[in-house]
Amino acid sequence: MNPAALKVNIPKLLPNAILILNTDAFKEKNLQLAKFEQNPINDDTLKDFQVFPVAITTLTREALKDAALSVKEKDRCKNFFALGMTYWMFTRPLDVTSEWIKQKFKSKPEIIEANITALNAGYNYAFSTEIFTTSFKISEASKKKGTYRNITGNDATALGLIAAAKKAGKELFLGSYPITPASEILHALSKYRNYDVKTFQAEDEIAGIGAAIGASFAGDVAVTTTSGPGLSLKSEFMGLAFMLELPLVIVNVQRGGPSTGLPTKTEQSDLLQAMYGRNGEAPIPIIAAKSPADCFRAAYEAVEVAFKYTTPVILLSDGYIGNGAEPWLIPNPENLPEIDITYADNAETFYPYERNPKTLARTLAIPGMAGFEHRIGGLEKEDITGNLSQDPENHQLMTELRAKKVEKVNDFAKEPEFHGEDEGDLLLLSWGSTYGVIYTALKELKTEKKVSWCHLRWVNPLPKCLGGKISNFKKVLIPEVNAGQLIKLVREKYLVDAVGFNRVKGQPLSSHEFMEDIESHLKGL
Repeated sequence: MNPAALKVNIPKLLPNAILILNTDAFKEKNLQLAKFEQNPINDDTLKDFQVFPVAITTLTREALKDAALSVKEKDRCKNFFALGMTYWMFTRPLDVTSEWIKQKFKSKPEIIEANITALNAGYNYAFSTEIFTTSFKISEASKKKGTYRNITGNDATALGLIAAAKKAGKELFLGSYPITPASEILHALSKYRNYDVKTFQAEDEIAGIGAAIGASFAGDVAVTTTSGPGLSLKSEFMGLAFMLELPLVIVNVQRGGPSTGLPTKTEQSDLLQAMYGRNGEAPIPIIAAKSPADCFRAAYEAVEVAFKYTTPVILLSDGYIGNGAEPWLIPNPENLPEIDITYADNAETFYPYERNPKTLARTLAIPGMAGFEHRIGGLEKEDITGNLSQDPENHQLMTELRAKKVEKVNDFAKEPEFHGEDEGDLLLLSWGSTYGVIYTALKELKTEKKVSWCHLRWVNPLPKCLGGKISNFKKVLIPEVNAGQLIKLVREKYLVDAVGFNRVKGQPLSSHEFMEDIESHLKGL
């Protein structure tokens, strides 16, 4: 729409990409502000692209010449003129967008009429002038039958938590402090008070998780949500929840850091903080969502594990998938896994740190249950009885038991998603929101070499099968939106010389750039 936008987005375009320019905006002043020495329409700047110069502002004003709007209001409609042109190019119907416009501006009929007029004008301009020599038709996606809705990652997280609480027969409590880009989870859950959801906007991050720990002790499905710097503030209470061995879900929608960093940009740079950001030996299970819709199942699974193993669980999302959206197949609640929660039922034999032999989860008892009074807190407990203990051997035992319990999450978690042959030349190993980028790159990759892909859902504990898979490949390549964090864990645990593809620009990885990196590694094999 203007020279500045062109300069910012040129690096994102592939050769032969289609570029529509609003020529009305390419005036001397705008060119100078964008630091173009001359008009890029008239030189070789755009020689690698299919360029279609259109006087979009002028044509929009002409289409709306009879509308009772100011010039400024008419100019705002130029986005819909451009959209109409692209709808012709991609053979898309106008009715869905027209209905959206009516809903979006339902209190402003003159704006509705102007935007729909501009949309149709753009479509008719492309049709009548035959400006595009080629049009495209995208066939309907092959998908499972059912009811779909468009959903963001943050909304999906909220619904996953509600569904899990309902399946567990529990109330849901969220203790949170607003922080970009996690605040939408708090906003979403606050609308569901009729579904036994309680939301508490605390005065700070520490109070948010502290209230959630109290709610967990009282028997609720307890959650706290935050982003990067907020997770730092919660670290002491995360250690307390681990020591108490209480179920708690900690959602971290990662953003650019460090400190307050880039609040509105995405990053995957909190993995090591989630792994090690507590004093003492305090491992916590970590699950990572791969897409906006996947946040529902990741949140649900986090609640399952929290109660099954009486432990806090960290759910890692990020700004890209938290704010991003995709179609989501709404599940039948009856098909969701049951969440069975067992509480102590015999006061005479009750010990708060007696454990389930399969899961090592400790025995839970809700405050107020007669005969089940017990002590919890941050000081070390004696095995089985829960009495305070400073005995060296007991501390060794309890440290090992808590760590073994986290490792036992592997008995619950499914094997990671794996594509390709079990052995070969190159293994791509990924986690979180890089999923879509890798999926796209592999679809476009043309090679005779054997390339496989493993995408992790549970990052802690790492899957039992991962070591065997890694050893079957000549090289392991790990793409991340950080300076290299999963790669440190993999090198340490499996003693493999993995290589990284790392970008820290506040943006998702580029599938085209990643594909070129894959090709460069394959040349050396």
